[in-house]
Amino acid sequence: MAIECLVLGAGQEVGKSCVVVSMNGKRIMFDCGMDMAYHDHRRHPDFSRLSQSGDFDAALTCIVITHFHLDHIGALPYFTEVCGYRGPIYMTYPTKALAPAMLEDYRKVMVERRGEEEQFTSEHIVECMKKVIAVDLKQTVQVDKELQIRAYYAGHVLGAAMFYAKVGDTGIVYTGDYNMTPDRHLGAAQIDRLQLDLLITESTYATTIRDSKYSREREFLKAVHNCVAGGGKVLIPTFALGRAQELCILLEDYWERVNLKVPIYFSSGLTMQANTYYQMLISWTSQKVKETYSTRNAFDFKHVLNFDRSMIAAPGPCVLFATPGWISGGFSLEVFKQWSPSEMNLVTLPGYCAAGTIGHKLMSGKPTKIDLDKDTQLDVRCQIHQLSFSPHTDAKGIMDLVKFLSPKHVILVHGEKPKMATLKGRIYSELGIQCDDPANNETVCIPSTHYVKAGASNTFIRSSLNPNFKFSRCSSEDESDSCLKDRKSMPWLQVTDERTVEGILVEEKSKKAKVANQDELLLMLGEEKHEVQFAYCCPINIGNLEETKSKDLTSSNNVPCISDMCSWLRMLYIKLSDQLSGGNVQDFGEHIQVESVHVSICQKDRCPYRISDSSQNKSEAVFVCCTWSVADEKLAWKIISILENFNSGTY
Repeated sequence: MAIECLVLGAGQEVGKSCVVVSMNGKRIMFDCGMDMAYHDHRRHPDFSRLSQSGDFDAALTCIVITHFHLDHIGALPYFTEVCGYRGPIYMTYPTKALAPAMLEDYRKVMVERRGEEEQFTSEHIVECMKKVIAVDLKQTVQVDKELQIRAYYAGHVLGAAMFYAKVGDTGIVYTGDYNMTPDRHLGAAQIDRLQLDLLITESTYATTIRDSKYSREREFLKAVHNCVAGGGKVLIPTFALGRAQELCILLEDYWERVNLKVPIYFSSGLTMQANTYYQMLISWTSQKVKETYSTRNAFDFKHVLNFDRSMIAAPGPCVLFATPGWISGGFSLEVFKQWSPSEMNLVTLPGYCAAGTIGHKLMSGKPTKIDLDKDTQLDVRCQIHQLSFSPHTDAKGIMDLVKFLSPKHVILVHGEKPKMATLKGRIYSELGIQCDDPANNETVCIPSTHYVKAGASNTFIRSSLNPNFKFSRCSSEDESDSCLKDRKSMPWLQVTDERTVEGILVEEKSKKAKVANQDELLLMLGEEKHEVQFAYCCPINIGNLEETKSKDLTSSNNVPCISDMCSWLRMLYIKLSDQLSGGNVQDFGEHIQVESVHVSICQKDRCPYRISDSSQNKSEAVFVCCTWSVADEKLAWKIISILENFNSGTY
């Protein structure tokens, strides 16, 4: 059966991740995100494509959430509590712990501060999380009798996981967001080498190869230090979980080393609450953080304080982490409006910003004015600094993962269309793996693996135990080297046993598969054997044969052949052995055998396979009959050519 992949979100775009995979009768939704750049129906995936009747419990086997970012989980309370999905939801323990805080913070910003229509309530979040089943890393979870899933460490953010899903012989991996490079607070993604039909991978940085992490950190610290040293304010728009902790560790260490007294602020209690979770879930962090935890908790920031709205216009330098990260609204936009008109201030953008957001406009150049809406325009005079501190893997990391897993097929999601097309071409040209990059609401169908358990007949087993001898003469090159040096260690005739197993797969009346020997197949079918044989009778000049009688005609068993027929066959054997190096040429006294080609002296006056030649003197010719099966037709005509050349005196 084919695997069907329906992309409801993150198809040729970044954001609103939602991919529905159908395989062997099971249907899994990977992620259920929202697009924060939209304020209409485009914010959520088009769930109507799953079920026209709205019975989502029947339409889906389960939902798998890779991590707590809103573009991967933001639509989940809406789907469960408003649309009515009641089935199982799987995510890691840290994701289950942190997701409610992320969802509630988003709800407050959108509804209580911006006055937008409420998509879901606080009660919806609570009820949604009651349906969640938490999983550990590398824990094999049996969703039902056929479907099993397993989580692997993805880096990216605390609790992020890649998920492996298997139904029968069909296996896939959905990566979500991941990072193949360790940073200060999280490790690199880790996954087993799996047999996969399909890999669905993010491609946010499909064409980007990052510089050294240390050079990027130095550049960031230099920009921040120069700004605060000149009395300016630094705005770092970031999401509360992930980059905030990474950059705080970096700034905390730098503040300690250079003894800076400039305050560092968090914009809300959410990040302070998140730091508490990081302290509790230390086993999910980087190796360095775990090793130093007993002496110092990396998330216990001495220089970081809470920030109040009344402090926005306060004089003096400071560094402020404000959410959300794309300056798409919320407190980061409020602060940006106040600080962007001053040339002393700095806005540093540490990661990816989705199209349509203020952050994306700032990264696209250095605008002097930005339209906040159709009625509001903002002067931008502050410094803009962009650094790649994104927790997503780069193009090299994606290629490394694809090469390591070597799936039969790859689907790219969560990326920009032109860059995805470039990566798609690389995956096919460099790795030889078929790759697709579907748009939203498109379905990709790929073949899946299906293994058949088959028995074996006793005849087949016995035939596989029989030797398959191959005979070959020591070549002239061998004779000039090793054979002449040590005749005893290198015999004139080499014998090898190239044992092979050949059988026919049949389905018995009981519908069970069985491997049978070809000789018993006809008996099983109740049919008689029919074999097509080809034959050709060609003349060889006796005079040429007589000239060779002075050569060594001793047979392989050292008993001289008395009859001329045996002598002629022996000479033909020597000729064929010399011309067919590596061929299995066997002398059986009365005939020569090469695979299915049977060569013998023809004793018939009128052979039906002989082509009459009036120029040939019959008294000076010996006729040789060759028969063979269709499988060895090429070999047979090569042997006939050797015999005919023999007649021309070329021996």
